[in-house]
Amino acid sequence: MKRYKVNRDKCVGCGTCAAVCPRGMEMDSDNKARVISSAAAEECGGVELCSYEAIEEVNGAELADDDER
Repeated sequence: MKRYKVNRDKCVGCGTCAAVCPRGMEMDSDNKARVISSAAAEECGGVELCSYEAIEEVNGAELADDDER
């Protein structure tokens, strides 16, 4: 399974990813996207969910957003 995180510097807070994939993405209190389920985000299209390229695939020891919970 692929793992994902949001690059907060690239996220413009449009909310499209959360609207398209509510099981995989949510907006946080700073109006930035957050991955809540990498598996669900993958089903919705993964990195393709964001036209601003803010959703990134995690590799190696890097933590995915949903690992932080």
